[in-house]
Amino acid sequence: MNAGSLPQGFRHLTLSSGLRAAAGRDPAKTALILGEARRTYGQVVANVNRTANMLLGLGLAAGEHAAIVSPNSMEYLEIAAGVSDIGAALATLNPKLTPGELADICNDAQARLLFVHRECEASIDPARLETVRRIIWLDSDYPALMAQASDAFSPPAIDEWATFAIPYTSGTTGKPKGVMLPHRSRTLGFLAYASEYGIYSPDDHFLAISPMCHGAGLAYAFASIFMGGTTEIMTRFEPEAVLEAIHAGAVTGVFTVPTHYHAMFGLEPATLERLRGNRLRGIVANAAPLSQPMKEQIVDYFGAGLLNETYGSTEAGVVTNLRPADQLRKTRCVGQPIMGTLLRLLDDEGREVAPGEVGELHSTSPYLFNGYWNKPDQTAEAFRDGFVSVGDMAVRDEEGFVYIVDRKKDMVITGGMNVYPREIETLLDQHAAVDECAVIGVEDPRWGEQLVAYVVAAPGASVSTEALAAYCVEHLAPYKRPKAFRPIDALPRNANGKVLKTALRDLHARDIEEVR
Repeated sequence: MNAGSLPQGFRHLTLSSGLRAAAGRDPAKTALILGEARRTYGQVVANVNRTANMLLGLGLAAGEHAAIVSPNSMEYLEIAAGVSDIGAALATLNPKLTPGELADICNDAQARLLFVHRECEASIDPARLETVRRIIWLDSDYPALMAQASDAFSPPAIDEWATFAIPYTSGTTGKPKGVMLPHRSRTLGFLAYASEYGIYSPDDHFLAISPMCHGAGLAYAFASIFMGGTTEIMTRFEPEAVLEAIHAGAVTGVFTVPTHYHAMFGLEPATLERLRGNRLRGIVANAAPLSQPMKEQIVDYFGAGLLNETYGSTEAGVVTNLRPADQLRKTRCVGQPIMGTLLRLLDDEGREVAPGEVGELHSTSPYLFNGYWNKPDQTAEAFRDGFVSVGDMAVRDEEGFVYIVDRKKDMVITGGMNVYPREIETLLDQHAAVDECAVIGVEDPRWGEQLVAYVVAAPGASVSTEALAAYCVEHLAPYKRPKAFRPIDALPRNANGKVLKTALRDLHARDIEEVR
């Protein structure tokens, strides 16, 4: 389909379209806050225009890619909008990458321009960058280039199905893949957020604390200004500072991951009590499952009627949400499909499973990705008849509520029986001595695989192998019981809070080798 065949009244939804509409309503309204700095909608749109003109002046063309390595900032959002407004796409790279990892991803993305925050300088090795024509330092080059660029810019017609961003997967099971996100998926997703969470309106004030290099971190931060609200940005997560910002009373919404709560609730009791109380309308939790005790603690501390626990992926966007009213009613649950989403739970032969049976979760919606950059085979593997799967196994109850059982790749087969470690982790999380845990499968000559639990002790507690083993005897079938319990100071996680089970398997292999 080309632009000439579209209806006369059709308007493409692009990343900046909502932002520009909000500026048209009230250009003097505050759009962005970072510390003491404030930017109005008029100023933000002018900066987006300057960025677009600057990029064109540097030779970046529609269909090409730029990349950014930076902590959260106002400029991050403006650059994302400016790049997309000329029909190019932005690869959002994790500042915690090593120079080699960063160069590999930058080369894979074929980035022509690379925006770098000075704080990330140690991660940049220019000699390894094969496609980058210019590095733009955000503290020096960027302001100078912006000062020379015009703030007059009329965005060309950009197809809403064109790619605007390419975040890279965490790479826990291999080399990271570039996820091509179209304008359509995220802008329609923003509208779904507004309907689902109740924290995205012109009257809302969103606190952005998650890294914008991840799909969700950028999406939830941008959604607020797309809808005409205010986004307050934190460059890095500091638990006490986050609670202070929420307690101050302006913040109405926040997106979180489980590690945020472990840090916040790990503060001194006096600090937590001092900062109790807020004006929140909603909390969104995602990236990894919350244990039921943690959910109860969140509800107790922040208040009832706020917590949404979503399930989704960079590829599929938000898929399901467990709404506040169901948080304590439906345990170990990720809710029901959000607006415009259809689900299928399929067995290995592609047949839909009955309620209560485990199947691989596939979803379709307006929020899907375009595919993996330069990886047609892996893109084809992700799709089945227009539905996308990222390998999660789930069950659905008679009310249509979804329960993620585990990652397909994490399923353990022991003695011919399928075991999903998440079930065991959920049980162990409820033990008073356990703060958090992760269960993996390791090779076993007799059983094929055996289960090993890595356990972080709760504050002031000690992990007793005998006590945990007895607990599992009481609550689990014999084939589901871990054969070993290993204490660990902290679970290895990636920057988005997901437990790196590959790292635990490597740790177990080293421990076995040392014993030998």
